[in-house]
Amino acid sequence: MGLLTIGAFARASRLSAKALRRYDELGLLRPARVDSYTGYRYYDETQLERARLVAWLRRIGMPLARIQDVCDLHASDAAAAARDIRAYWAQVEADTSARRDLAVFLVDQLSGKDTDTMSQLTAPLGFRYAARSDRGLVRETNQDAAYAGSRLIAVADGYGGRGAPASTAAIDALKPLQAEESGSTRVGDLLNALEDAVLRADTAVSGFAESGTTLTAMVWTGSQLALVHVGDTRAYVLRDGDFFQITHDHTVVQSMIDEGELSPEEAATHPQRALLLRALDGGGAAVRPDLRLHEARAGDRYLLCSDGLFTAVPDADVRRALATVADPEEAVTELVALAHRAGGPDNIACVVADVVRL
Repeated sequence: MGLLTIGAFARASRLSAKALRRYDELGLLRPARVDSYTGYRYYDETQLERARLVAWLRRIGMPLARIQDVCDLHASDAAAAARDIRAYWAQVEADTSARRDLAVFLVDQLSGKDTDTMSQLTAPLGFRYAARSDRGLVRETNQDAAYAGSRLIAVADGYGGRGAPASTAAIDALKPLQAEESGSTRVGDLLNALEDAVLRADTAVSGFAESGTTLTAMVWTGSQLALVHVGDTRAYVLRDGDFFQITHDHTVVQSMIDEGELSPEEAATHPQRALLLRALDGGGAAVRPDLRLHEARAGDRYLLCSDGLFTAVPDADVRRALATVADPEEAVTELVALAHRAGGPDNIACVVADVVRL
């Protein structure tokens, strides 16, 4: 068989020359020959089958690391490669279904079509809650903090030499909101107060040089939850059996996912997956927290947690624990135990809060 120039091979395989150069660097699709003088790449016609398979798999969104495995498997066992593609697509469909449910949830929230809202207005609601912070099994210190009260729930994940006092200080700055009477503050005033509290938290953190913290917190108003979020701690809700993440990570890899440069699977092993774009680090006016309101329903269960939980324990296992362990105190104990069984590679902070009819 003759050799094709990179341009000819790109046209035949429906891959760009830029993509071919990248796949060469990754070891996914090596050229048959590289000119030692010009560095120009040449490909054998027999490589077209693998190249076309790579192109097809990229079109369905498969991450490159898995494409490498599928291609290697295809070379020896095409049926096994087909099974792996089928398993991948089943997971894609499951993830798409979960995102579809979340979209419906958000549409209902934002359009005011929550069919249970009127009954909620006439039925007083309350909070049952529990919080736990744990060192994990690998770290020498615990820089995570968790808090739960009748009006305020919060988690923070500190970093740097004084990450532990930074995370504690951030939550302490929000605790005055706990003392206010539920329902006594108008929504606009509450969000302003919450934003002011975050600025106080940032000021408090500024006293810990080269340290900082993430912060995710919710304030209960009696029928709504006001959410504030900075960093990569997370908030989830379990509602009618469905489990949704309701915060958006402020990280480098999440921004790459948003821009289509990275898949969630690739992000999980990316070397910069812990690099934050936003945090409380003494930046003052530069702090840009996410602030939102959520209508609460009786039966909702909220989870706030640090990455020591969600990076170690699959979502399905977290959801199962939240759905099957009724008592919040027992639920946080089970979540920490799940993280330990997964190796406990990081500090773990979690809060479980149930919305109940009084």
